[in-house]
This record gives sequence, C-alpha cells and structure tokens, in this order.
Amino acid sequence: NVVHDIFTLLNLNLLSMCFMNVTDITMFCMTFIAKTFYDLKATTLEGDMVDFNVFRGRVVLIENVASELNELQRRYPHRLVVLGFPCNQFGYQENCSNGEILNSLQHVRPGGGFQPNFTMFEKCDVNGTNTHPVFAYLKDKLPYPDDDPNSLVQDPKFLVWSPISRTDISWNFEKFLIGPEGEPFKRYSKKFPTIDVEPDIQRLLRLTKT
Repeated sequence: NVVHDIFTLLNLNLLSMCFMNVTDITMFCMTFIAKTFYDLKATTLEGDMVDFNVFRGRVVLIENVASELNELQRRYPHRLVVLGFPCNQFGYQENCSNGEILNSLQHVRPGGGFQPNFTMFEKCDVNGTNTHPVFAYLKDKLPYPDDDPNSLVQDPKFLVWSPISRTDISWNFEKFLIGPEGEPFKRYSKKFPTIDVEPDIQRLLRLTKT
C-alpha cells in the first residue's frame, strides 16, 4: 500500500546515507529542507562549510564562473558578497580538481596572475540529478534569465546531464542576484556582461541598512 511504499522509500534513503560522507549527507538533506536562501550551505575550495545565514542583510551575487567578479567585489567590499561556483558541465571546461582551480585561474583562464578576491566554492553540478542545492533553489525561484527567457543549450552534444529541465543553466557565466532580505532578485544569461549587473546591485544596496 501507499504507507508501506513511503516507509520503504525512506528506509532506502536512510540506507544510502550510511555510505555518504559528511558533505554528501548535508547536500542530501538540503534538497528537502532548504526553504529560503539562508537555509543553504556550500563548501569552499578550502573545505570549509559556509552557512548562507551569514549573508543576511547583504546583497549576494552568484556566478558559476569567476569572470569580472573581482571588480564588482572591489567596488562594494562591505555590502556585496560575491560567490563563485566552478562547474564542469559545459564543454568540460573545468576539468581540474578543486585543489587545482585557483592555480588554473591564475595561470590559464583568465590567467595573467588572476586571484579571486571573493569566496570560491568547490566544483559542483548546476544541472541534472546531482544539481547542487544552491542552484536547485535559485533555478526554482528564478526559472529563466531576465534578459533572455528563451535561453537554452544550443548544441545537443553539450547536454551531458539528465534529466533535462526548461530551467537549466545553459552555459557558464549565468548569474543570480539576491537581495538583502534573501529574496532572489534577478537571473542573467551568459550573454549579459557581469559588470553590467552593477545598476541592479546599486538598486538593492539602497534597500540595505547603513
């Protein structure tokens, strides 16, 4: 019956958790309990778990690649939080391990000695079965980029995840802006220059307490 099926499913989920590490268990649980932006957590490249509750009262900009983020963080060092999430789902452009990512940013892409002045998190999936809870939440609240609501992956050979969803991130450089009360404000496509998010950042900063 239905009750038996539910308990069977719960038991299977609990059994699977026995074989997870601490980070996996945290991600598993968050897919069920993350109701607000401040319920989310993520692990930095250094291995530290960050509770997003610490971002209360600040504007947050999230991007799945570190491009032009340094300049925005430099302009608003105290009232804006910039978070970078590397991802290897788009053309396998992030093949290096978590321990190699910072070195790759410095010497390869973008190179030129680039060093992020913002928090970088572990490499994660932003689409498919293993979507990180941060992006599962953001895509649920902001299903499409505001500037390109029809944004989709153009070449089927790049669809390396499943299941496919209409709300999927189409490529690197998509951005999400979150207001000072934790409300997802706007999603921007890969074509929208990161630096051009600044007017919206300023708009949200005017809402913050000084």
